[in-house]
Amino acid sequence: MVATGSLSTKNPASISELLDGGYHPGSLLSDFDYWDYVVPEPNLNEVVFEETTCQNLVKMLENCLSKSKQTKLGCSKVLVPEKLTQRIAQDVLRLSSTEPCGLRGCVMHVNLEIENVCKKLDRIVCDASVVPTFELTLVFKQENCSWTSLRDFFFSRGRFSSGLRRTLILSSGFRLVKKKLYSLIGTTVIEEC
Repeated sequence: MVATGSLSTKNPASISELLDGGYHPGSLLSDFDYWDYVVPEPNLNEVVFEETTCQNLVKMLENCLSKSKQTKLGCSKVLVPEKLTQRIAQDVLRLSSTEPCGLRGCVMHVNLEIENVCKKLDRIVCDASVVPTFELTLVFKQENCSWTSLRDFFFSRGRFSSGLRRTLILSSGFRLVKKKLYSLIGTTVIEEC
């Protein structure tokens, strides 16, 4: 028997339709009672834990970009599209869900692709007390806006010639590469988003 939305309630009209079709009343009611108890309630502790973990990962990524803007990127501002770090954190959690230690066994290499050249920004170890079981390589991409490069050209020739006046705009796209460290097959998963 397939439970559908129309059969999920103990509507007397639905039951009488099934009885006319030749179903035995005792088995029908026991089937309805069965479905009432089989559907699990969502575990709110897991949902809250995953949301907290996701938000912590978002903060780690944002801190990485913040630290890198002056030291490795040579700019004063990094503009990040809305929900980009949230999407990345959710993908990281999804990719780590099949691993033996989960996110705790992850080492993430964060890079930025500028004009087809990858620049290393940071290395994030999710839990230093756990031996890594997989690596993720995250590649942010720079937005291709002609007006920003034109603006930077004019400002670099004027009185704002400081290298830290540049604003870096990230694209909403990114690449996430997963490499299993302790696998007989050495699986690599590449996701373009």
